[in-house]
Amino acid sequence: MKRTPEPNASIESKAPPSQQTLRGLDWLNFLLADVQTGVGPFLAIYLAGYKWNEESVGLALTVGGIAGILTQTPAGGLVDYLRAKRALVGIGVTALAAGALLIALFPSFWPVMGAQVLIGGTSSVFGPAICAMSLGIVGRAAFDTRQGRNQTFNSAGNVIAAVSMGLLGYYVSNRSIFFFVAAFALPTILVLDLIRPAEIDYELARGARDGGKRGKAESVWQLFRDRTLVLFLVCAVMFHFANAAMLPLLGEMLAKGRDEARCSSCRHASSQPRWWSRCLRPGRAGKPESGTKAIDVDRLRHPPASGRSLYPHRQHGIAGGDPGDGRIAAAIFGVVSVLVIADLTRGTGRFNLTLGAINTAVGIGAALSQVIAGAIVHHAGFRAGFLFLAGVALAAFAILYLLMPETHNTRLDSA
Repeated sequence: MKRTPEPNASIESKAPPSQQTLRGLDWLNFLLADVQTGVGPFLAIYLAGYKWNEESVGLALTVGGIAGILTQTPAGGLVDYLRAKRALVGIGVTALAAGALLIALFPSFWPVMGAQVLIGGTSSVFGPAICAMSLGIVGRAAFDTRQGRNQTFNSAGNVIAAVSMGLLGYYVSNRSIFFFVAAFALPTILVLDLIRPAEIDYELARGARDGGKRGKAESVWQLFRDRTLVLFLVCAVMFHFANAAMLPLLGEMLAKGRDEARCSSCRHASSQPRWWSRCLRPGRAGKPESGTKAIDVDRLRHPPASGRSLYPHRQHGIAGGDPGDGRIAAAIFGVVSVLVIADLTRGTGRFNLTLGAINTAVGIGAALSQVIAGAIVHHAGFRAGFLFLAGVALAAFAILYLLMPETHNTRLDSA
């Protein structure tokens, strides 16, 4: 498939959406974060209070994660296929609330496992559905700004939800957190009514062309015919592979007695043109740096004979440095990857299918990261583990820099 530059003026445009619909999108992102935040992070603590052992808790968390990974790609394809995207989100929120109530009322093995499958499977719908509605409402020209706004409201919802649920768990009970999730499902469903279905362009929402030849939904195997998309998928998997195990390994290392950490402050993303050069490159470049800085923490076991600090200018705590690099990079990637995928799938009608496939791939990469990096640390030590993760990130950076073309203002000449 040959790509040729396309003028900005040719970007699909549509009538400006109403303020009611835009406010509905804002609140949907905010409230959906409240609903989603409450299940995963607090589940282990809740189950431990009911005398679940570590193995059973780990199994419950793993089952939910696997269900989420397996359903990402089908969920993206379903979002591409269905016109009723608001209804799909509503069904997903209802299922998530039912899973939360099942955990709260029946904290035994099989009900919890069933709830985790239900929650993990239905949660896969939310990401593609929100992106699809946003693209269908604002069009290609304003999608960049809209996606950033979605992330802002989602992050705000995550913060408010985490604080609220933490207070509920402390002052009321851990069980109350799951009732909180179920209660917030109702306003989340109601706010869907603010989004006017007539303002969601079905063709734009799935990445098809606006006017003229319409893209048709395609199978997941079509994704592998696009070299640029495959390159981006490889980079995405490698980024999350390098990122996922970094913070857990660092925490484990410090927990084993290496508790004097020197770390530098997070670096701001550069202001170079467009997404991948401005955001993805710093995002990936941050991870090799985090890996090598984690090795500095390991070296603190052997301070110099003079007793002076190895890095006298680095006296900050862990919270101010390396973990921030990973979280900022991951947040940047979460926003930018959607925009890159929108570029690469423009005119094909498989925007959400591709988004689901990318989410599946990065989920597998993150899961493998924990296993492989943990095995390396077990056999060769923490320094080898961090060097390995840094090497993966450097390789991803090299692929992105040398082989990945710019995606802005490109189109498919043939679907």
